[in-house]
Amino acid sequence: MKKNSFGHKLYLSVLGIFLIFAAAFIFFQRTREKQFKIETLELKLQDFNSYLAELLPADSLYEEKLEGYVCRHATHNMRVTLIRPDGTVVYDNKYKNYASLANHSNRKEVREALKKGAGSTVDRRSKTLKTDFFYSATYFPDHHIIVRSALPYNSDLTKSLQTDRQYIWFALAAIIVLTIVLYRFTNRLGENINKLSIFASRASHNESLETEDLAVFPDDELGEIAERIIKIYKQLQSTRQEQDVLKRELTQNISHELKTPVASIQGYIETILDNPQISEETRHQFLENCYAQTKRLTALLLDISTLNRMDHAPEPADKEMIDINKLTTDILAETALQLQQHSMTFRNLLPEGIQVEGVRSLIYSIFRNLTDNAIAYAGEGTAVTLSATKDKTHWHFTFMDNGVGVGHEHLARLFERFYRVDKGRSRKLGGTGLGLAIVKNAVLKHGGTISVRNNEGGGLRFDFSLRA
Repeated sequence: MKKNSFGHKLYLSVLGIFLIFAAAFIFFQRTREKQFKIETLELKLQDFNSYLAELLPADSLYEEKLEGYVCRHATHNMRVTLIRPDGTVVYDNKYKNYASLANHSNRKEVREALKKGAGSTVDRRSKTLKTDFFYSATYFPDHHIIVRSALPYNSDLTKSLQTDRQYIWFALAAIIVLTIVLYRFTNRLGENINKLSIFASRASHNESLETEDLAVFPDDELGEIAERIIKIYKQLQSTRQEQDVLKRELTQNISHELKTPVASIQGYIETILDNPQISEETRHQFLENCYAQTKRLTALLLDISTLNRMDHAPEPADKEMIDINKLTTDILAETALQLQQHSMTFRNLLPEGIQVEGVRSLIYSIFRNLTDNAIAYAGEGTAVTLSATKDKTHWHFTFMDNGVGVGHEHLARLFERFYRVDKGRSRKLGGTGLGLAIVKNAVLKHGGTISVRNNEGGGLRFDFSLRA
């Protein structure tokens, strides 16, 4: 494709339209101005005709009187002719032998004067004087006479009827300036479109976009828009690649997490089947181990299902008003034995009357997973504290413990799926590695935010909000 072909086509098209408009405007202006000057000149001659008619006697025409009137009031080189309605010339100040003049009834200005009261002819050659004249005739019924005055259509009159050419030069100068401006604009537009065309072609063929011809754009609004389009595409492409990597990692993690309990179950069952004489106590222990691994599988599949549901349901439909105070009380009752086994205390400092609108199962998973995470990793004899404050739109919760905490390098990745600080300990405790990922997604689904940091005195602190 020829570079900037669109810009050149647009430039030629717009320039052609503009030149046609300019030519039409100049022609119209010249015609209008010339017509205006003709009408002005005709009005001047008509005024003279009327003035001369007022001086004429009502009964007859006297040549010597007319000659005096014409000499005193007519302008230089003006021709004055008096004509009867039948076309007979009764006076002419330029041709004294007017009795021999041909009948003037067929003259255009005379016909118009008899029909309309006044008439004119521009640039008609006089057969008598062999000169071009501008004629203006007026019929006066009271005198039964047509007064016709005329000026020679010479260079002086031609100049007076010519249009003022200053505006033409101004129009030409404006055309030149606008042509330059239009060319610069269309050239930049064509350059941007050309780059976008190259970008579209390469993007459709999955070719590299990191090339010089897509690096720099014209420094204007169109160039900025084109550059942003390409940057957004690159960002989307990069995001898509990152998502592909995350999907592969997620698939590998799921496969790995499922493989471990399945392999354990399979090993225990094979041992039982291959050793029929195994003791009842050992058989029972192996079955208990299989049952524990199935519970782990169930928890893992449940967590995966929960995350999948949140990923594919941007706006949960089954929302209801949830009493957070009752919800946390129920969770404390469910985990009381575990807390007791670890010699842990749970300080519930929530104010009364906390109500949020949302999906009960997701809200439950937030507080339950944080509680389970604290029980599993805070350490023996530690304390967990839950508190909350409210602003106009959100409840802000703080969930913290005074346990061992985690290394600073792990904080940014705690909400990642299947991420574990201590992989061996996590699997031993039966964790799926998805609990905090579920917490984060559930908070986001309810219009909130969440962050994590280490307490100054030790332990982890989670700050999150839920829309009131």
